[in-house]
Amino acid sequence: MEIKEAQQLVDNWIKTTGVRYFNELTNTAILMEEVGEVARIMSRKYGEQSFKESDKKVDLGDEMADVLFVLICLANQTGIDLTAALEKNMEKKSIRDADRHRNNEKLK
Repeated sequence: MEIKEAQQLVDNWIKTTGVRYFNELTNTAILMEEVGEVARIMSRKYGEQSFKESDKKVDLGDEMADVLFVLICLANQTGIDLTAALEKNMEKKSIRDADRHRNNEKLK
């Protein structure tokens, strides 16, 4: 699926099932909640924390999809074409970091 298609899929879902978008501030708060859920799984799966019994069946991919969904909602609400934004961001990173990581002693 292309990013543009994902933005349209989310928009269609909001308009048919979700009734309407939450306002931008509410969606920003929801995004932070969803990122926190990803962080919780990461700290338990890859960090030093242990899972509670109730956390053992969590699905990292599903939680990442929740983050993506809300991020797409915010992009749709604010008129951001995520494909164009990502392409521009990658170009910026490629210029800015052309030698930065290659020359970083910590990464060798």
